[in-house]
Amino acid sequence: MTAPARTATSTAPATSGQLATFRLDGDLYGVEVEHVQEVLRSQQLTRVPLAPTAVAGLINLRGQVVTAIELRERLGRPPRPEGTDAVVIVVRLHGEAVSLLVDSIADVVDVDAGDFESPPDTLEGQARDLIRGAYKLDGHLLLALDVQKAVSA
Repeated sequence: MTAPARTATSTAPATSGQLATFRLDGDLYGVEVEHVQEVLRSQQLTRVPLAPTAVAGLINLRGQVVTAIELRERLGRPPRPEGTDAVVIVVRLHGEAVSLLVDSIADVVDVDAGDFESPPDTLEGQARDLIRGAYKLDGHLLLALDVQKAVSA
């Protein structure tokens, strides 16, 4: 009897399409373009008492209150260096807006399902749970973020 094959922690299959990419602690990540509502420069945050550490606060987005998730915290990365502002990526899931705090925004990249692989073995802990997989692109890895899991507490 053979052992069951190891499956990726992701429920989302690889797809071809476009990913909006961003940098976080030196690595390149991407989210599906269809989830991205807008990208903003650093915004004023209102802290939320007793909120989970990944909830950086609330942003007033033209009168709409939007939760801001610190992706460095969610992915187990070190805190953003003092004096550096986060870039805000506003994503829309199930009709609701949530903002992701990242280091910098990059390009929109075309990806092909044939270049998709399961998450690298070097990813551990909570980061492994939030990455759907990786695309190999011209000498670097693009980590595909599972947006739904990233915004869930």
